[in-house]
Amino acid sequence: MEPLSNNTVARVRRPVRILQFGEGNFLRAFFDWMIEVSNSSGITDASVAIVSPRFRSNATIEGLRRQDGLYHVCLEGIENGAPRQETRLVTAIADAFSPIESPDTYLSYITSPDLRFIVSNTTEAGICYGADDPVSLCAVTFPGKVTALLYHRYRHFCGDSARGLIFLCCELIEDNGQLLREYVLRHAREAGLGEDFIRWVIGSCIFCDTLVDRIVSGYPADSADRINESTGYADDLLVKGERYHLWVIGGDGADKVKSELPLHKAGLNVHFLPSVREFRDKKVRILNGSHTGMVPVALQLGCETVLDAFGNGDVNTFVNRMVSREVLPVIDGDPGELRTFAAGILERFYNPYIRHMLRSISLNSLSKWETRNFPTVRDVWEKEQRFADYELFTFAALLALYAPDSGFAPEDNPRHVRFIHEHWNAGDIPASVSAIVRGGIFIEDFEKTVPGFCREVSGYWVLIREKGMAGVLRHFLDTH
Repeated sequence: MEPLSNNTVARVRRPVRILQFGEGNFLRAFFDWMIEVSNSSGITDASVAIVSPRFRSNATIEGLRRQDGLYHVCLEGIENGAPRQETRLVTAIADAFSPIESPDTYLSYITSPDLRFIVSNTTEAGICYGADDPVSLCAVTFPGKVTALLYHRYRHFCGDSARGLIFLCCELIEDNGQLLREYVLRHAREAGLGEDFIRWVIGSCIFCDTLVDRIVSGYPADSADRINESTGYADDLLVKGERYHLWVIGGDGADKVKSELPLHKAGLNVHFLPSVREFRDKKVRILNGSHTGMVPVALQLGCETVLDAFGNGDVNTFVNRMVSREVLPVIDGDPGELRTFAAGILERFYNPYIRHMLRSISLNSLSKWETRNFPTVRDVWEKEQRFADYELFTFAALLALYAPDSGFAPEDNPRHVRFIHEHWNAGDIPASVSAIVRGGIFIEDFEKTVPGFCREVSGYWVLIREKGMAGVLRHFLDTH
C-alpha cells in the first residue's frame, strides 16, 4: 500500500477560507468531511487550515503534516434495512500546524483576505472566560485567542467592515456562538482595545449557534487493515463514524451563512434556522445526555463500547427509562413526536458497525454532565417538584468513577480531578459530595438550584460502594 501524501494523491488546490480550532476525530469526520463533499459537488471551493485549540503540536497535528492533510472517513450503518459502508478520501485540509511553533504561518492565515470562517470544537470546557492577554496571539483561553485573532485582523485591514469573520461553534453548550461573542467583547473591553474595534466585532462578525450530531468512534483499529486494503493507502489518520449526520446553524446570521456556505445544496443534512434551541434540547439531552450518563455506569460494569453497554440488559433498561421518565417529560413539544425522535436517537446506539469507546466518550465528563444532564435534573425539580433519580444516579456513578480508589484515570481538567481527590473522604461521603459540588468545578450551584441534590447523590454513592455497580443498578431498577 502507498503512503498518503501529495506525491501519491492528485488534489485540487483551493483557497484557505476556513481556520479550524480542533484537530480531533469529530471535526475531521463531520465538518471537514462536509467540506470535501461540498467541494466535490462543485458547491464550494474552500480548504481548511487546522490548529489545535491549545496551539501546541500533538500526534494528530503531526500526523496530518506527515500525510499532507490527507485521510479517509469511513461511514457505516444500516440504511433501509441493509448495511451500507462508504469510505471517502478527504483532501480539503490544506495545512495543520502549531501557532506556537509557527507564529508567522498563523499570522498569515488570520490576516488573509481569503479567510472567512472560523470553525471550532474545543469541548464544553473550551468556551469559558478567564484572565488572559487578548492581544497576544497565543493567549491562554480560546475566547482570548479569538479576541487576539480578531484584533490583529481588524488592525491589518484598518477596520474594513468587509473583512469580518463568521464563527461556527460546534461545542455542545447552549448558545455556543453567542457565549463566545460575549466573552470576546468582554476581553476587548477589559483590555481597552477600543470602541471602534468593539463596533467592528459587533457589526462585521457573525457568531452562529450551532448543533452538531454524528457519532464518531475514531480510528477503527479492528478494521483498519481491511479498509486500507480497499483504498490502497496506508492511512494512520483513518476515522470511522456513523452515516447519520445533522448540523443545525442558527441565529441572526444564519441566512448569511446559508448564502456563503450552502452545504445543504450538496445533499448534506444541514439546516439554517432562526434558533437552534428546539433541536438542541432534544438532541443534547437525549443523545449526549444518555451517553454521558451511561458511561460511568457501564465502565464500572466492565463494558468497553456503547454497543457493549446497550447489550447489558440493566444498562439498556436504565437508559431507556431515564429518557422516557425524566428527559422527555420536561422537553417542550408534542409528546408523540418526542417519543418517535427519541426512539430514532436510541436506535443508533445499536449500530453494530460503530465501535464507540466509552473511554473516549468519558473525556471531560464533569463539564459534559453539567451541560447535558443537569438541565434535566433542574427542569424535573422545577416543573414536577420531584428528583430526577436516574440522572442523579448517573452523577453519583460519575463521582464514584472519579474517586481516587476506583482505578480509573479520568481525562478531564487536571485541577478538577485533583480537587476531587483532595476532598475525597471514604468515611464521609456526604461531606465529599458537598465539597465537590461547591468547590468551583461547576458553574451552577446544584444544591441551591435543587435542594437535597447532595443528599440524594450521596445516598446513591454509598450504595455503589457497598453493593458494587452491578448490584446497586439491579436494586435501583427494582425500586424505581
